[in-house]
Amino acid sequence: MSEDCLFCRIVSGEIESDSVEETERWIALRDVNPQAPTHVLIVPREHVAVVNDLTAEHDSLLGEMIRGAARIAGREGIAESGYRLVINCNAGAGQSVFHLHLHLLGGRSMRWPPG
Repeated sequence: MSEDCLFCRIVSGEIESDSVEETERWIALRDVNPQAPTHVLIVPREHVAVVNDLTAEHDSLLGEMIRGAARIAGREGIAESGYRLVINCNAGAGQSVFHLHLHLLGGRSMRWPPG
């Protein structure tokens, strides 16, 4: 845990969030600045700053997060119409909180290419 990390503070319960689902390894919460009608962040409880810091030991965690996102998409009613999963890595890609997190976006048409 990093004391100055927003997501670590949310995971620890120090800061309240609009939680959608929690497991032993991650928490899913609604984004406070949504970019789509459904915008949920899936945040690992372990502090990993960026994708570049992942190791083989994180493989199962990422799988759990992606399966969790699919489950949440189903509950949110966007699984059939479509949704996007995004992980930004570093500031140049749009990462603003340096604690790995997966964005689940849906409820509107998505364009390609993004950005």
